[in-house]
Amino acid sequence: MTAVEILDYSGVALFAATGALAASRKQLDILGFVFLAAVTGTGGGTVRDLVLDVPVFWVAQPFYVLVCAAAAICLFFAAPLAESRYRWLLWLDAAALAAYGVFGAYKGLLVSGSPIVAVVMGTLTGTLGGILRDVLVNEQSVLLRREIYVTAALAGALVYVAAEALGVGPPVSAAGGFAAAFGLRSCALAFDWQLPVYKSLPGRHPDDLPR
Repeated sequence: MTAVEILDYSGVALFAATGALAASRKQLDILGFVFLAAVTGTGGGTVRDLVLDVPVFWVAQPFYVLVCAAAAICLFFAAPLAESRYRWLLWLDAAALAAYGVFGAYKGLLVSGSPIVAVVMGTLTGTLGGILRDVLVNEQSVLLRREIYVTAALAGALVYVAAEALGVGPPVSAAGGFAAAFGLRSCALAFDWQLPVYKSLPGRHPDDLPR
């Protein structure tokens, strides 16, 4: 199994685990666990494949669905033992974002040959599963929280694509992309790193506008 294939399976499994942890926080039954795990684990990759106009990965290889189900069932029994399920969710999500973001960039580059498309696919693949998970459980989306999230996936995809352009080889490229994404997201969680945010100016009264 190649480095990028390991990242693919790891990304699906880790995202599925975060979906199961979110289900545990909402006290769902085992089918709720499996559903959330499957949607979270396959969501980003499904949209990626639809955009790239290639066969959806889990339809072509249903084993991915079993990976999600296995993660859900394991967490259904193990989640009550976790001291802080939300903290586990955040750190597993960071690892999933890094792994799946790099694989998304790899597949985007493989299918399109375009570095720009590869970076977009990496960012999309690495973030959409977590966004779908939070929407389904009616929690504030990771996209709307201030700490760095999408930027971490973007950084990982950029490092992977740049390393591939330099010809360093897939294992080193994948490891570098994963390290960049996971490192940046980890620092955001640990040190509350944020990008500057937009601050709107006070509105003007209609009578003050130029005529």
